[in-house]
Amino acid sequence: VPTRYFRRRIIRRKFKSKVNRDLPPVIAPLPPRIIEGGYASPGLLTDIILKKYADHLPLHRQEQILRTRHGIELSRKTMCDWVGVVADWLKPIYNHIRDDLRGGGYLQVDETPVLYCREEGSGSRQGYLWVFNRPRKEVLFEWHTSRAASCLDGMLKSFHGTVQCDGYTAYSSYARGQDGIQLAGCWAHVRRKFYEAREECRVQAGWLLNQIGLLYCIERNLKGTGPRLRHAFRSSESAMLLGRIEKMLKLKMSQHRPTSAMGSAIAYALSLWPQLLRFRDDGRLEIDNNLVENAIRPTAVGKKNWLFIGHPEAGERSAIIYTLLENCKRLSINPRDYLHDVLTRLPAMTNWQTSALTP
Repeated sequence: VPTRYFRRRIIRRKFKSKVNRDLPPVIAPLPPRIIEGGYASPGLLTDIILKKYADHLPLHRQEQILRTRHGIELSRKTMCDWVGVVADWLKPIYNHIRDDLRGGGYLQVDETPVLYCREEGSGSRQGYLWVFNRPRKEVLFEWHTSRAASCLDGMLKSFHGTVQCDGYTAYSSYARGQDGIQLAGCWAHVRRKFYEAREECRVQAGWLLNQIGLLYCIERNLKGTGPRLRHAFRSSESAMLLGRIEKMLKLKMSQHRPTSAMGSAIAYALSLWPQLLRFRDDGRLEIDNNLVENAIRPTAVGKKNWLFIGHPEAGERSAIIYTLLENCKRLSINPRDYLHDVLTRLPAMTNWQTSALTP
């Protein structure tokens, strides 16, 4: 049996009084641990979390592997409880990332559906992981059981700046009721809709896709440059392409039925046109929301394996752990080294010290 899974040498020093030998020896207390009184070491907890959230291996399969390959009896119920405890310990670090994101003045937002189980025997429902991203900085996941505009309150209530998103109406509905928030559009969603309309209207869709491709060519040339240079190039080069695209959309709108693929794509672009122009006037902004969609990708792969979240409260735990792992990935930090270090140090720290533990 590979005892590395459980055994960790802990030295507890024993002291004997030199003055009075009749006094009983004094044994140093155990160091604080994540699982108080338990046998789970930081290494074992890190291994379980990474297999579930990075390698997409559900807990019941981890239970089977430990039993059949190593002869270790470790129930998934126990592992599930451990994951919950670890997420609670990591939550202060998660909150520090949230506070830092709020102060940035620019956020990209998207959401992805995830099934979760309701009460015993009552089936499953669809919840959502909302993802908030600041390019080249942090990313944060939030769990909600709905897709309503009120779900944005937790992150955007005290936020002032630009929110980049797709055309989902919850964003515009929320922004109308808030001062200091303006929306920016995503050109990737526009391009996707014209790509889907190629079979119906090959010439017009092809021309528009070509013009959008030229916008992206300018963005590739600006990769790694600062906001001022990006603003200058976009004002001189992208502005001409944007004017050409707008003129074409307005000219062709009446030629297509609103229910057709091409008519729907044109209506979508024109309805968001002021938001789609916002990247031209602000060098901080990206042309699209692809960076936040890239952050969502690991969860999309994972839910194909674990299929659903077992309980609504477990969604928040998943959001906390996904947040830390995705930030490690973005910063090229080994998540195993990071989690092992954090889970070793956390029990001896206070909440105000945890800001030093963000990735």
